[in-house]
Amino acid sequence: MGGITTHYIFVTGGVVSSLGKGIVTASLGALLEARRLRVNILKMDPYINVDPGTMNPSQHGEVFVTADGAETDLDLGHYERFVRGSRMSQSNNFTTGSVYAEVIRKERRGDYLGRTVQVIPHITDEIKRRILALGEDHDAVIVEIGGTVGDIESQPFLEAARQLRLEVGARNALFIHLTLVPWLPTAGELKTKPTQNSVKELRSISLQPEIQVCRSTEPLPRDARAKIALFTNVEERAVVPLEDADCIYEIPLLLNRQGLDKIVVEHFGRSCASADLGEWERVVDHLTNPLRKTAIALVGKYLDVPDAYKSLAEAIAHAGIQTRTEVEVRYVDAEEIEQGDDSALADVHAILVPGGFGERGFEGKVRAARYARERNLPYLGICYGLHAAVIDFARNVAGYDNANSTEINPNTRDPVIGLVSEWRDETTGEMHRRDGDEDRGGTMRLGEQGCRLMDGTLARNLYATGTVSERHRHRYEVNDHYISEFESLGLKVAGRSDEQLVEMIELPGQDWFVACQFHPEFTSSPRDGHPLFRGFIEAANRHAAAVATSAQAAAD
Repeated sequence: MGGITTHYIFVTGGVVSSLGKGIVTASLGALLEARRLRVNILKMDPYINVDPGTMNPSQHGEVFVTADGAETDLDLGHYERFVRGSRMSQSNNFTTGSVYAEVIRKERRGDYLGRTVQVIPHITDEIKRRILALGEDHDAVIVEIGGTVGDIESQPFLEAARQLRLEVGARNALFIHLTLVPWLPTAGELKTKPTQNSVKELRSISLQPEIQVCRSTEPLPRDARAKIALFTNVEERAVVPLEDADCIYEIPLLLNRQGLDKIVVEHFGRSCASADLGEWERVVDHLTNPLRKTAIALVGKYLDVPDAYKSLAEAIAHAGIQTRTEVEVRYVDAEEIEQGDDSALADVHAILVPGGFGERGFEGKVRAARYARERNLPYLGICYGLHAAVIDFARNVAGYDNANSTEINPNTRDPVIGLVSEWRDETTGEMHRRDGDEDRGGTMRLGEQGCRLMDGTLARNLYATGTVSERHRHRYEVNDHYISEFESLGLKVAGRSDEQLVEMIELPGQDWFVACQFHPEFTSSPRDGHPLFRGFIEAANRHAAAVATSAQAAAD
């Protein structure tokens, strides 16, 4: 490893799930990076799915797409947003399912020479191999172990971590345990017993945390910290309180004040600079002290779980930080719009239509795009939102009444959206695929790809460059057969891929109407923002100001 001593930090959770291990992991990464350490982060998920790509967002939350095209857990989005120097890849997230699949492949090839394949050592060795591979050229690797301590699913991960501590040495490994310290109103106090029991569970498998992070809704008093330290065998200074914060980007500052990063670097015997958190202080200041307010509608269909649009919500917040705007996001059910109820769009200042799959709610997204176009509301369409905008334009401007996507209607007469390899027989009207292309276009277009921006477009002006790289997750594309006619009617192709696929469109006759085939939310961050989202919120602010001016004039 080039003489670099790599330190390994394992983050576990106990008592209940959804405590925020991902945020704590990402925040620690930000703190160590602020101390000039090279940081890499890994998420190990205990479910049997090989990856989250086929999982319903309403159950698991969004699928985060890395630059190399991996479909990963949403926590990797937090890692990229918090740690600027570490871009996530398919190596930064793996599941129980992927580990077992690889071990079984090796067994079928005969790699184990006929030995009996077992959890120990074969499964744990594969887990350790993947962890150690991330340590090359990094000072620290932070490993978030998914699930809750005590669950049967995560036991192989914990056992692998125990073995790894022995192999790299106790001074090069550190365990952080995150638990809930619940407040009981009837007793009027925080209860430490669940934390004690969770650490007891860890110690039963020979894992002793060096740091105990305690989530709570109320301040953790000194006597409670002392009690936790005594019964969990953790230094009192290493019992780190983490009270609920107003925004997640305040967490690095809170943990730094509690000395978390200082304890970590001292454990590893590292001599490094103090954390420079000036950028994070600016982020929190702009987020908590906005100068203006606007409301936007996010017209989607995965509304049961807030995390289904996690990166989108964060990218909007980042644009609010960059423009010092308090952005109220109103989540609007596309199926309600589909039924003809546009009332939820009546008093917003902009409309965003995000990505998605399948027929459910799609006509509602088309109606939302039409609503924005006809009322000159700022519009940002992402992936399926671009498809919706193109179909609206085809039907209601170009006169193709039956225009559709072949994802929705494979037999549509006017497939303005389709698979790359599809074509229509003009004589019979039947849809075909080119010979040899049965699989092309039917597979997902994933990962980072280039986009050339056209001169004189809003998109070119927003990005302030001629070429950009953005991440994709889709199968269907704009049918270029219709583009010349659409452009003659006012639609503008603002960007194309290297393969000449339509990447961005805009309507120059509108105040701000942009749609993209890629997912810009995956590359937005709180410190740097993203030009598309910033431009979108600036347009919403202009519309909000115009509405306020009109209302004032009417009142006068």
